[in-house]
Amino acid sequence: MREELASQLSRYLREVVEPAAGLMATGHGADPREVVAQAGAHGLAGLLIPPEFGGSGCSYVEFAQVIEQVASVCASTAVILDVHASVAVHPLIHYGSAAQKSEWLPRLASGEMVGAFALTEPGAGSDAASATTAAHPSTHGWSITGAKLFITNCGAADLYLVIARTGGPGASGLSAFLVERADRGVAPGRRLEKMGLHGSWTGELLLQEVAVTPSRLLGGLGEGFRIAMEALDVGRIGIAAQAVGIARGALALVGDREGQRSVEGERAGSSSAVPAHVVADMVTSTEAAWQLAVSAARAADRRAPSTFLASAAKLVATDNAMHVTEGVLDLLGLAAGFGDHPAAVRFCDAKACQIYEGTNQIQRIVIARELSSGVTGRSDRGR
Repeated sequence: MREELASQLSRYLREVVEPAAGLMATGHGADPREVVAQAGAHGLAGLLIPPEFGGSGCSYVEFAQVIEQVASVCASTAVILDVHASVAVHPLIHYGSAAQKSEWLPRLASGEMVGAFALTEPGAGSDAASATTAAHPSTHGWSITGAKLFITNCGAADLYLVIARTGGPGASGLSAFLVERADRGVAPGRRLEKMGLHGSWTGELLLQEVAVTPSRLLGGLGEGFRIAMEALDVGRIGIAAQAVGIARGALALVGDREGQRSVEGERAGSSSAVPAHVVADMVTSTEAAWQLAVSAARAADRRAPSTFLASAAKLVATDNAMHVTEGVLDLLGLAAGFGDHPAAVRFCDAKACQIYEGTNQIQRIVIARELSSGVTGRSDRGR
């Protein structure tokens, strides 16, 4: 990681993330607007946005490093920042017109605006190609009507990337639109109560005859599904990094507890150390998950196909986070079972990572499909 970026991240963690982590874990911390604004003030809201638009111009590896370190302290803050910086912004960077980039990227990079990605629907979760939110031609351009569900940053976001149907059934009938919170007919619905990530807002987005001009179409007609899938590849790299951060944060609790037990054991003339091989296994599997996430990020950096590696990294890292956080709960004992204990928080946060950005069951389908096509993005070095 570049020295300047590392310095910005260190200050952000010390000044913003660490002091608020406890409140964020219980859902009583800053709202996503403040989280993104503070990231912007520390130069971290536009991680992937090119410098000419006010962003950091990070590589995907650096993006993953930032998300991992934030998540090791606070997973809620990490997912707010990840969604804003990846799936909400990546499509605009790569498919936006010059006018679209000039209008929105500087404000997203500064933290003035919060971004969100609106793909999932009540009746079209894992099967994104069956989305029914519709964009009909109108005298002013397009009129969008429908409902989206499980939208991160919903209610706080200023700009939503909305996938809507402009043609016939299936993936080829979907297009991508840029919809602002201020547009008439845009309304956040109910906010969802989750078992974890309480500091992150997840909710329903309601769209009722939202009038947008032709300039709000991102890419071309019928490109929405491809745009969304490419965004998800980047998002899955971020979620893999987040899961590694959660696991490492949980393992740090074991280290803290061991230090305390060591002092107590010396005073009592006894020892109650955690078996070293148990921790060794968890540390090793977490490092392996991180290396897979880095491999996916490097594939994205060299513009190689990254779907296989991104899905594999998301699958392995999130399953590992679940395994590690459960193991940490077992090691720390009864006290860790209460909902506000940091180990319990990380256990609940880890579960969410297995579900969003495509469930892990879906990741297995994606991986099998990529293997059958022979497109994995893996390097052949070392053969």
